[in-house]
Amino acid sequence: MVRTASIISITTSLIAMIAAVDAAAQRPTPPITIAGGSVTGIEDKAVIAFKGIPFAAPPVGPLRWRAPQPVRPWSGVRAATAFGHDCMQLPFPSDAAPLGATPAEDCLVLNIWRPAAHAKARPVVVWIYGGGFVNGGSSPAVYDGAAFARQDVVFVSFNYRLGRFGFFAHPALSGANEGPLGNYGLLDQIAALKWVQANIAKFGGDPAKVTVMGESAGGSSVLNLMASPMAKGLFQQAISMSGGGRKLVGGVALHATRPGEVSAEEMGMNFAQSVGIAGTDAKALAALRALPAERVRGDINLANRGPVDKPTYVGGPIVDGRIVVGTTDGAMRAGTAMRIPMMVGSTSADIGFFSEKSKDALFAAFGSQAAAVRAAYDPGGTAALSEVGPQVARDRLMVEPARFVAQQTQRVGQPAFLYRFGYVAASMRKDWAGAPHATDIPYFFDTVAVKYGAALTAEDAKAGKLANAYAVNFIRKGDPNGAGLPKWSAFDTARDNVQVLDAEGSAENVVDPLKPHLDAIQAAAPQ
Repeated sequence: MVRTASIISITTSLIAMIAAVDAAAQRPTPPITIAGGSVTGIEDKAVIAFKGIPFAAPPVGPLRWRAPQPVRPWSGVRAATAFGHDCMQLPFPSDAAPLGATPAEDCLVLNIWRPAAHAKARPVVVWIYGGGFVNGGSSPAVYDGAAFARQDVVFVSFNYRLGRFGFFAHPALSGANEGPLGNYGLLDQIAALKWVQANIAKFGGDPAKVTVMGESAGGSSVLNLMASPMAKGLFQQAISMSGGGRKLVGGVALHATRPGEVSAEEMGMNFAQSVGIAGTDAKALAALRALPAERVRGDINLANRGPVDKPTYVGGPIVDGRIVVGTTDGAMRAGTAMRIPMMVGSTSADIGFFSEKSKDALFAAFGSQAAAVRAAYDPGGTAALSEVGPQVARDRLMVEPARFVAQQTQRVGQPAFLYRFGYVAASMRKDWAGAPHATDIPYFFDTVAVKYGAALTAEDAKAGKLANAYAVNFIRKGDPNGAGLPKWSAFDTARDNVQVLDAEGSAENVVDPLKPHLDAIQAAAPQ
């Protein structure tokens, strides 16, 4: 009994000592004065993290459905040591990046990870999360920026409004003359990038060396920003992960432009009517802004976009003529998108959607190119719809558009680095034949240990180090290559090459094995 008590006493003492060491390693930083006031972060293992810094006023009450307004100053020193709220949403149960903070409408905050050591201005990467413009946030553990900071990069993440909070139109809003309309989520992204330009030097970052990086809706946002006149000059490089590059997510016009077209304003009126609000005047707008956040949110998320027959949500960015002026592929072809170095790609089992009930219907959707697409995907005529349908869908939505972005980037004289991520964690190989949508994120962030926990293998960890090293090198110098890494040649349209991060955790630059598929898809794309 005495011996047991002694063991307990010694164990308690050891735990206390370890806790004391950890507490000593994690210490507050000296205050930094920025727009709004002073903040202090936490230093831990040569990385300093600042979390929950406001970059705009809370978009609540009369600021709901307004462009982000200047941050409200605070007194004293703000402890930037915990994530703020993620933006209002209905969480998606099987989200690849579960939220680490409670959603709320007051959510316009950002986070910074930087090296603790003082040095000259470092390159900056700004992360834009995905989630279909209805889910997502900056708090998920797999989005931790410490691995970038440990390699002399300043990492920034931020929140932007989602669902009807971020993408909404109504005649009462149009008539209020309160500034840019509809794309409040994209305006949040632009405001965060402007904050970076104005403040990041205080954190050791170089505002003239900013890379934007996003996945899925975040990758689409990267391309939207490249095409938006309102984002010019806010970044110098871009990484788009499974972001498409052809059709806009959303893409509804603010006002009807032709008979029978359902506009964003009409969808907004549908929503207003569904919650008992009629009219298009200031009274109707006041009533909409007075709705509880949960009523505005409704049941919209990745699993549910609302009614189809009488839509109440636009689905994403709205073509308003100021923020979004058209499709990203149109801007690239016209040469009006930013001409900057790009890293762009998709996963080997990426997302795609098809609703056709037969192969004939699937191929017929390609119009005059139906025969060519059929010959590329089903030359023997024996493939099952369950096999060829997903292939066509992901190539059309993600894989071919990524190649298109690389082609257009090279065409305007900028380097493009095209990849296809195919590594599957050892613990998931029995379930996944390829790398599903969003599974590349923990590797590029080197947060695979957080994602897979006890199931992590040495091979998984190695794949994370490789992918992260490529990303860090691109952020530093616009080129992913570095000592000890498999060579990644810039995309060449004549060669049609892609960097394949394969199932064995290595990488090779090869002529794209999907070239016949992608050529057929491209020939059928709107020109």
